[in-house]
Amino acid sequence: MRIDILTLFPKMFEGFISESIIKRAIEKKLVEINLINIRDFTLLKNGQVDDTPYGGGSGMVLMCEPVVRAIESVKTKDSQVYLMSPQGVIFNDKVANSLYAKSKHIILVCGHYEGFDERIRNFVDGEISIGDFVLTGGEIPAMVVTDCLTRFVPKVIDEDSFLNDSFKNNLLDYPTYTKPREFRGLKVPDVLLSGNHEKIADYRKSEQLRVTKEKRPDLLK
Repeated sequence: MRIDILTLFPKMFEGFISESIIKRAIEKKLVEINLINIRDFTLLKNGQVDDTPYGGGSGMVLMCEPVVRAIESVKTKDSQVYLMSPQGVIFNDKVANSLYAKSKHIILVCGHYEGFDERIRNFVDGEISIGDFVLTGGEIPAMVVTDCLTRFVPKVIDEDSFLNDSFKNNLLDYPTYTKPREFRGLKVPDVLLSGNHEKIADYRKSEQLRVTKEKRPDLLK
């Protein structure tokens, strides 16, 4: 899978792509993540990529020219382009599955300031939001989407871990425990120490239902 992230602040991603699972996935060539600086595509000598909005108002708006040129520099006939925007579809496991299945090359465009020139929307395939709130820019949402999609790539994480993730089959994950067996009077459930794999599997299934009913009953609908 290839993910191109268009941003005004590529340095924000340095830690994201150089640590943990994402780093290993890149090193193993399981995923390709490219950072494209939108400022490299402005036609203005001073590097300007934004301007005041027509009609007045506060803040600055990202201009069409540099954003569209940045998109076109990496777009192919197989690409899917998405704006990171609070106006977009709410990102969840189903949306992530759909994105992963739809394209092996995804372009994420990070907004900043007061938003995009409206005409930029004519050059994208959709918009993605990570929730009903506003951030200072689209960089953190792009990291969220990239991290989630990377986990779908085979061999990035253990298959059993992936299949047992929260939201698979509309259920949250079951509780997990590790050593010690008892901590300040809190004990690991006996069934997990029994060695009986059939009982452990039944216990975990029932716990998934219990946890989902308590914390996210909407998922059971």
